[in-house]
Amino acid sequence: MDPYEIEDTSDWLGCPTQLETVKHYADLLENEVLELNLQLRRARENIHGLVEMHAQAVAEREEAQRLLRERAGELAAVRKELYHMEVAARGAKREVERLRGILDSLTPQPKTII
Repeated sequence: MDPYEIEDTSDWLGCPTQLETVKHYADLLENEVLELNLQLRRARENIHGLVEMHAQAVAEREEAQRLLRERAGELAAVRKELYHMEVAARGAKREVERLRGILDSLTPQPKTII
């Protein structure tokens, strides 16, 4: 027996041949490629869904900003009207006090005896 043949285990029972090993490795690679393709498809679907959600969120944000600008304009108009009403109310109050003073000077004051 040649000393180089001592380590050769290719003919042992249950040991795969080189061709069987390569075929097994090719099957493993094929399965891995299929799994990666499936994961890639799912990732693309998820990305597509996220892009749609983002577009919807942007549209909703723009609508909310438009409504906010409208409400801000309405609020400014109401504040301006309130300011004018307050000015008018102060003027009316001064007029009432002036007229009350005139009325008080025209009516005789009752005399009370103590």
